[in-house]
Amino acid sequence: MKKDSLTNWIKSGSPWIWMNAGAVSIAVIMTLGLLAVIAVRGMAHFWPADVIVADYQVPGSEPRLLAGERVQAELVPRARLAASGLPVAAEGGEFMTRELLKVGNREVYGADFTWVVGEWLSNERTPRNIVVLERREWGNFYGELLNVKEGDNLVAEGEAAWDELQRRIARIDQLHGQISHLEKVDIGRINHGLERLRLKTRKLELEQRLDAAAQAELDAERAEWDAEYKTLEGRLASLYQDFNRDSIGVRTLDGRELEISLGKVVRAYQPNAMSVPQKLGFYGAKIWEFVSDEPREANTEGGIFPAIFGTVLMTIIMAVIVTPFGVIAAVYLREYAKQGVLTRIIRIAVNNLAGVPSIVYGVFGLGFFVYVLGGSLDRIFYPEAAPAPVFGTPGLMWASLTLAILTLPVVIVATEEGLARIPRMIREGSLALGATKSETLWKVVLPMASPAMMTGLILAVARAAGEVAPLMLVGVVKLAPSLPLNGNYPYLHLDQKIMHLGFHIYDVGFQSPNVEAARPLVYATALLLVLVIATLNLSAVVIRNHLREKYKALDH
Repeated sequence: MKKDSLTNWIKSGSPWIWMNAGAVSIAVIMTLGLLAVIAVRGMAHFWPADVIVADYQVPGSEPRLLAGERVQAELVPRARLAASGLPVAAEGGEFMTRELLKVGNREVYGADFTWVVGEWLSNERTPRNIVVLERREWGNFYGELLNVKEGDNLVAEGEAAWDELQRRIARIDQLHGQISHLEKVDIGRINHGLERLRLKTRKLELEQRLDAAAQAELDAERAEWDAEYKTLEGRLASLYQDFNRDSIGVRTLDGRELEISLGKVVRAYQPNAMSVPQKLGFYGAKIWEFVSDEPREANTEGGIFPAIFGTVLMTIIMAVIVTPFGVIAAVYLREYAKQGVLTRIIRIAVNNLAGVPSIVYGVFGLGFFVYVLGGSLDRIFYPEAAPAPVFGTPGLMWASLTLAILTLPVVIVATEEGLARIPRMIREGSLALGATKSETLWKVVLPMASPAMMTGLILAVARAAGEVAPLMLVGVVKLAPSLPLNGNYPYLHLDQKIMHLGFHIYDVGFQSPNVEAARPLVYATALLLVLVIATLNLSAVVIRNHLREKYKALDH
């Protein structure tokens, strides 16, 4: 009886339902677990950890003072430590603790991080007066604040120096913003204008139209640009003089005294003296800096806003390009092409294109778009720029086009599947009511298939935003000098190289000279890339659901 019940249960298909449900549950749990690991390891980097001070004594040597943030701790076999040359005693447990400390003070110690044996640390404490200086170069500084100077004049020292330091840093931040705006916006506009003027002069020379009147007009315009540049140059020199005016005297925990220019300091804080609300405020400010500021210190400090901007802009341009071409190709294959051997071969080819390695598309983009198409555009429309290429070099447009070619099969297949699901009687009903084939297609079929088009677009965006290999060949760089969208004509610079979150992860994770400092940023950037893709996809899902509700009546 039990055997019959088991047989009937198997025949009912319930085991397969439970098996599929279990597989989906495991996949969801693994995905959420992966995101949780990325989030914890990435976001913990921005928390202002306490700075410990401890005595560190290697057996057989003099003790020394260590100060820094505890980053990581792990159990290591005692034999492994002994094999590395450390004087580890044979007696004791099988494992010992190895800890990674961020000690900063690179100009003193030569490295930001050091590994220590936890059992050799003693007398740990967290003094409230320890100051952490986050700098634009050379990483963090850990030590004690001695005084604040304005030029050669002593302004404050002792306990009064801390409040004075915070006021001076606020002033430095304002000056840094003014300098950045002056260099990138105002002087950038002048440099852009002078370059356009140079190209205009060269073009007139090539066309043999550079007469005395034209030369006089160009000289007058150049004189205006030069006069404005000299004015801005004077303002910039004055700002830099004020920017580098102040300095502070500091002392490391082992007694070395240094003088640091405040122009090199981004912020100063005392993590051991901060309350929980203060740490939360600091944490929020660091996260905001990460998503809104520019990178510094070989991309291991600062923010990644240019990479976010480049990723989103490139993906949007790719979507604008791939959607009409994918939809038109799918409509032709399903509605107009004669269904025969050739059409089936084309469909097989489209499906196979979806499985081609992405680096192949990158090589194609470099060879065809950059060298052939871009080189031809330069010869025809930009001869005055030679030998410097305009479009004959990797840039935003070629990166977007390469991704459009890469994701085109996905859009074609999804759209064609949507067109195939529309009942034939709806087409025939529209034709019977007097509509032409084009009117039926435009007013009935395509609106009903629009959710499938959006599905294809969602899949295309998800794949394109995470691609790295082809972009390394067709337009993505480690650090772009400016954003491709700015106030200089023609405003959107399709020939300019961009930064990308995926390439930023690769660069920071595998090309950074400071591996330990880069590791948490890899997790944080990966989490941000997932959020950017999720946001783009969620926007497309909202549009798809709206279209589905709007044209639901056509299904009946």
